[in-house]
Amino acid sequence: MTNRWRTVDIVVVAALGAAFGVIFWAWSTLWEGPANAIPLPGRAVIYGVWLVPAVLGPLIIRKPGAGVLTEFLAALVAVVLGSPWGLLTILYGLFQGVAGEFAFALTAYRSYRLPTAVLGGVLAGGAAALLDLISFYADWSNPTKLAYTGIVVASAAVIAGVGGWLLTRALAQTGVLDRFPSGRERVAV
Repeated sequence: MTNRWRTVDIVVVAALGAAFGVIFWAWSTLWEGPANAIPLPGRAVIYGVWLVPAVLGPLIIRKPGAGVLTEFLAALVAVVLGSPWGLLTILYGLFQGVAGEFAFALTAYRSYRLPTAVLGGVLAGGAAALLDLISFYADWSNPTKLAYTGIVVASAAVIAGVGGWLLTRALAQTGVLDRFPSGRERVAV
């Protein structure tokens, strides 16, 4: 497999980024609205949605930088649509994208199995929790910080890791990924 990006790779990353940017914007409305009735750190159970592109990009495109670019574009679209966290969202997108993609880099971009996807989710969740604790929750007690981090990481492992892997498999079954290795391989855990 070559690391050279094709036009179709760029188009798919852009489409995923745009789609998830809209999802991020809607999710932030839920986070700041109805879900706000659930106190933190409990609300962090739904956090993993923001981390899906960091795992989904590499699972589908299978090229270095796919997770970073997909997560960054999603964050950028969310900012354009009116993210309540403003430009800080872009920093989050970059940081989470790098962290999520790191799991695939550890395998030299050779493993796209479920354990690698889950590790990508875990790393992206850890990065997100770290940024949150620095940016918003520095005054929390250490046990609360630890609980919050654990919930975010677990949410990311399940929603971004397992969910991203399942979404890739579902898309592959439709034939929409036939131009990618992720659409042509047999399902492997």
